[in-house]
Amino acid sequence: MIKDLPPNIVKDIAVVVALESESVEAKTWYVYIVNLKNEAIENVLITSKGYGEKDGEQVKTSVLRHSFPRIEANSYKLIEPIDEQTFGLANEYWVSYYIGREIFDKKFIFLPESIVDGNFIKLPLVNKPGVMIS
Repeated sequence: MIKDLPPNIVKDIAVVVALESESVEAKTWYVYIVNLKNEAIENVLITSKGYGEKDGEQVKTSVLRHSFPRIEANSYKLIEPIDEQTFGLANEYWVSYYIGREIFDKKFIFLPESIVDGNFIKLPLVNKPGVMIS
């Protein structure tokens, strides 16, 4: 069945982890989907999960599902907050969406320890510091 799907290439779509706020006690982080296209995407479905090894044991987080009927051109939507304790895991976001009648999908994976200050950029559209995968 997978061989029957067209090889639609995902371009100009990003998943970002943004530093929302910072205080002495804690940092607040959010994950966004960013549509850098000049056209809207529709029926957007996103699953998120974390997995990997922590303290010598295999760890898996719950699988969360999110949907958005439409994300306008050159805009973004909040997917979920993310806890710093999961930064040592692989954090995977599987994004599927439609443009017209064509379906597109891609996995975006933040590898363990990739969400660090050294990888920060000013995130497009979101205008906050963070890490982007496109």
